Amino acid sequence: MVDWSSLETVFLDMDGTLLDLHFDNHFWLEHLPARYAEQHDLHPQDTRDWLIPMIMAERGSLNWYCTDYWSERLSLDITSLKAEVGDRIGYRPHVTDFLDALRASGLRSVIVTNCHPDPLALKLRRTGLEARVDDIVSSHRLGKPKENPEFWQDLQGLAPYRAETTLMVDDSFPVLESARSAGIAQCLAVLAPDSQQQARTRHREIPGIHHFDEVLPALRKRSPLPSGR
Repeated sequence: MVDWSSLETVFLDMDGTLLDLHFDNHFWLEHLPARYAEQHDLHPQDTRDWLIPMIMAERGSLNWYCTDYWSERLSLDITSLKAEVGDRIGYRPHVTDFLDALRASGLRSVIVTNCHPDPLALKLRRTGLEARVDDIVSSHRLGKPKENPEFWQDLQGLAPYRAETTLMVDDSFPVLESARSAGIAQCLAVLAPDSQQQARTRHREIPGIHHFDEVLPALRKRSPLPSGR
């Protein structure tokens, strides 16, 4: 499923890959419509029927992920509203063991996320995730989402890598397809990003896992790289 012996760098998505996507799904599909309806004295279901298509229309663009964009468009403080349900932020199963095994193997681990810096900061405060990886890059620093194939070339300026020795792990098939088209040698899909929803159907070309315990044994057998990597 993954050729660990050929790798130097592991790029990791955050939401739906390391962290439970239930937080984000609950926020956008339930909490935000409810709070908007409350502020404007609207029926919650009517608000949801109007709001969700508006959000979905931005899917795949940087606006889809941009807290500033939605705060301005909806006249709401999106980051503060996310903090109201911050207790739902948490790791997916076996993630901490997986990250510990990556570090023990000597592989470089970099979170590459479309998450806006403001909710990113909230999630890091809740999880301490930054202590478990070597670096974190938000696509907002590059002005384009991971779905854009040009993203991967621009990423070289923030997190230099050799495509032929890099693995990308993500729960988004469009992102993984973008990474493959940019030359990333190996891709791995997470099929169960939301603990409250059923797993997704496997991609016909990209290998997938439900949880990281499926790849932990092989990773732990990998010999650590020499010091000074």
